[in-house]
Amino acid sequence: MATIHELSGLPADVYSAKCPTREVLDTIAGKWTVLIVDALADGTLRYTDLRRRIGGVSQKMLTQTLRQLEADGFVERTVYPTVPPRVEYTLTDLGCSLREPITALREWIEVNINHIERARRRSA
Repeated sequence: MATIHELSGLPADVYSAKCPTREVLDTIAGKWTVLIVDALADGTLRYTDLRRRIGGVSQKMLTQTLRQLEADGFVERTVYPTVPPRVEYTLTDLGCSLREPITALREWIEVNINHIERARRRSA
């Protein structure tokens, strides 16, 4: 049984360009989202620790991605009234439900990287 999108009354269909599921897929499939969710899988992290953990992410992209994940209900942001303010991020229950598929994807990539690199060298 297909999930019915509450606002449109239509079945959720990621293959439909007009379905909101496509926007969620765009967010979830982004490399920064995958890395953020995987990094937060072990627990709450401060912004600076998250940035340090994810090599190569700019401050702009980390902030942008965290804001989108918060807006979509995957991440909870907590600000502590200290000087300077301490900000922590943790996965919500919805975000935790992404841990298993995202961890599986990361592990699959790490296991198969040599096969992929060999294929890339052959096709070059």
